Amino acid sequence: AGGDTNNNQTAAGDINIDNFNQVAGGDTNNNQTAAGDINIDNFNQTFGNESINIQNEGVNLNIDVGNTLEIQNNNNQIINPSINPENFPNNNTNTLNNFPNNNFPNNNFTNSTPTNTATTPTTSNLISTTTPSNNNQTANTTTAQNQTESSINTTTETQQILNIIDTVNTNPLTVATGSQQVVTMLEQNRVQEYSDYFGEDFNEKLVNTKNVRDILTDIANQTGKESAVVYINAYEDQIQIILYTKSAQPILKTIPSVNREKMKDTARRLMAAITNPKKRQTTNYLAPAQELYQWLIAPIATELSAANIETILFSMDAGFRLLPLAVLHDGEQFLIEKYSISSIPSISLMDSRYRSIKNAELLGMGASEFTEQSPLPGVSVELETISQKLWQGNIFLNEEFTLKNLINQRLNYPYPIIHLATHAVFKKGDASQSYIQLWDEKLRLNEVRELGWNNPTVELLVLSACQTAVGDKEAELGFAGFAVATGVKSVLASLWSVNDQGTLGLMTEFYSHLGNVEIKAEALRQTQLAMLRGEVRIENGGLRGTGSRGGVSLPPELANMKNQNFAHPYYWAGFTMVGSPW
Repeated sequence: AGGDTNNNQTAAGDINIDNFNQVAGGDTNNNQTAAGDINIDNFNQTFGNESINIQNEGVNLNIDVGNTLEIQNNNNQIINPSINPENFPNNNTNTLNNFPNNNFPNNNFTNSTPTNTATTPTTSNLISTTTPSNNNQTANTTTAQNQTESSINTTTETQQILNIIDTVNTNPLTVATGSQQVVTMLEQNRVQEYSDYFGEDFNEKLVNTKNVRDILTDIANQTGKESAVVYINAYEDQIQIILYTKSAQPILKTIPSVNREKMKDTARRLMAAITNPKKRQTTNYLAPAQELYQWLIAPIATELSAANIETILFSMDAGFRLLPLAVLHDGEQFLIEKYSISSIPSISLMDSRYRSIKNAELLGMGASEFTEQSPLPGVSVELETISQKLWQGNIFLNEEFTLKNLINQRLNYPYPIIHLATHAVFKKGDASQSYIQLWDEKLRLNEVRELGWNNPTVELLVLSACQTAVGDKEAELGFAGFAVATGVKSVLASLWSVNDQGTLGLMTEFYSHLGNVEIKAEALRQTQLAMLRGEVRIENGGLRGTGSRGGVSLPPELANMKNQNFAHPYYWAGFTMVGSPW
């Protein structure tokens, strides 16, 4: 005995109701299920009004007893209906006899005389407690709306939604589709994280996830390269992967054999094996790299291959945003041997526009000496080689590397590429704890946005000596969100401090490829492959690479080093493209 029941929904689950009764109540409006069944045994209303707009986008709409004002059934089957065909007068083909096996086409059936249908007030509670909806679709259902507003930015509720959508997905080879709502919630969660960290409301940037396919389509048309977005979420009882391509609905897969703690432990072992100097001549990193590949990539490998994907944009869960994805290994190849890669905070916080930078001018600044930090003797050679041999631009070193000069140079000319050869530190705490070291001062992360690098947009920011607090959530937010903080489209930076000669080798190799490809992340991929193959190396006091035009003479501090190559992942796997790969 109650009022109206409005807008009851379930996302990717079934509504199973044995007795759907309202003794004395009002109207039932807009009962929906996406990718599931509505199974109702007795659909009765004793003293009420009407039931309006029962929608099913899933499998079957099963009604034993009852009539409705409107049924929207998309390519589905009505089983054992006791609905009189005469109630559907608006289309002369809408009779049960005209459809073999009761298969209805995509039509809206309208009954001008609603009779004897209703719902129970407890139904809204049943649905809202398990599937909070987004986009205010529960505006008239107080319980559901309250739950949605309180849980939209929490990982727990997102996992709950994913579990409901993925009810039959009990092994990594099972595909679940129709998870648009899940991606929307993940985007909202990611955006809120960065809004909280940077103290700025980024929610106005939220992209309608239906437009993601349009973004991927446009990029494919402009670059000739197919891209995919992959969300990785780790929970206490499972890992969940969502794959987004231009041609299909999101594909969701779960790995119930792996939980968050197990994945974190493996990630720690991988980082230790790569960065430990004592293991620089070993392949101890392969075991954890292969484990992570089997959990994160193998379950979607078939879909990536079928869609001809060449570039993957990873949106990682907290705790895994500093994972060196390039080094994941399938037993025969590293991931970077198959795909170019970027790490994105979210699709919504990424500049998705495409612009070629083949003829772009570069502003290079850096410091080789510091009062409080270790010197970087390779910086002067790095900047000179890039600006004189590999790219076009202007450079400023040491005393000229000031905030005032950095601002003035960009005001004088809108350089699309900014290369900063200096220490960049990402630390625990809020955004003010992370910084870029200039000659005589620190440029705090929360101050960088004031530089106006989003107007006009800096297409690429290169930080050639970075230092991160691996495993710390706040440091992760600072590093992964750097493109967000600066307004820059793409940032090339390192997950750990690579030695000076290794950084010099990677940077000179990167610019030798940048002008020959359409996608920035592909230039990084070609660089990493050259290092992996031993083609970037120190030999007889000079640096050799595939495009350094006869090699680079090293400064005295580095010239006496013995011959070596940079094939070990320590030298190349830590460099990553943050933000747009394009």
